[in-house]
Amino acid sequence: QVQLQESGPGLVKPSQTLSLTCTVSGGSITTNYYYWSWIRQPPGKGLEWMGAISYRGTTAYSPSLKSRTSIYRDTSKNQFTLQLSSVTPEDTAVYYCARGSGYREYGYRGQGTQVTVSS
Repeated sequence: QVQLQESGPGLVKPSQTLSLTCTVSGGSITTNYYYWSWIRQPPGKGLEWMGAISYRGTTAYSPSLKSRTSIYRDTSKNQFTLQLSSVTPEDTAVYYCARGSGYREYGYRGQGTQVTVSS
């Protein structure tokens, strides 16, 4: 059974770049036809899809975050990474990595990691 585990700093200062990595076990991130997403949930709000990388390595991003977001992968480690630049306190959220069958689908996700943006 596939498992996803997020890792990264829990506290980031404003204007810095947030970097989170998802390590996948029990399945390959290059397996047809899965898509690997990052989603987040700010306090008191719903889930927000941020972007995804496909089994082929192609990417798609939320239009509202596209200018600040980058997702890439390391197939040798079976990991994919989120980078979010110029963070503000509004980027405080629980961040999840997830697997789906399309760019904006995320039916299966990890446990999540809390990220707080504060000086």
